[in-house]
Amino acid sequence: METIKVQTARREELVDITALIQEVILRSGVQEGVAHLWSFHTTCGITVNEGADPDVARDIAWKLGDLIPREETAYRHAEGNSDSHVKTSLVNPGATLLINSGELALGTWQSVFLAEFDGPRVRKVGVQIAKAG
Repeated sequence: METIKVQTARREELVDITALIQEVILRSGVQEGVAHLWSFHTTCGITVNEGADPDVARDIAWKLGDLIPREETAYRHAEGNSDSHVKTSLVNPGATLLINSGELALGTWQSVFLAEFDGPRVRKVGVQIAKAG
């Protein structure tokens, strides 16, 4: 397993980590297989979505914030980031991606994102490459 570090800039944002994951795949030498990604945090996740238009990532972060507000009188978690935990549970802390011909097998518009919900912070993502067969 290799761990990548991602510096986030805002409390809520989606950071494109596609190139970082691809670098790990290239170093592994695996041509066909899977890349398992896992966030080591309870307030950020991993997701795949459109990366060609940065407004899509902004819209996702905004809408999650709209649906799950930061301030909610019913939250009981005392740290003040209950919304971040809920958002992470919805997005998921991990993803498994296909590797084909030594590259991530993504659709034309797809990118891999670290979804930050309690930043800015330095986040760690584990990347485990498994060879097919």
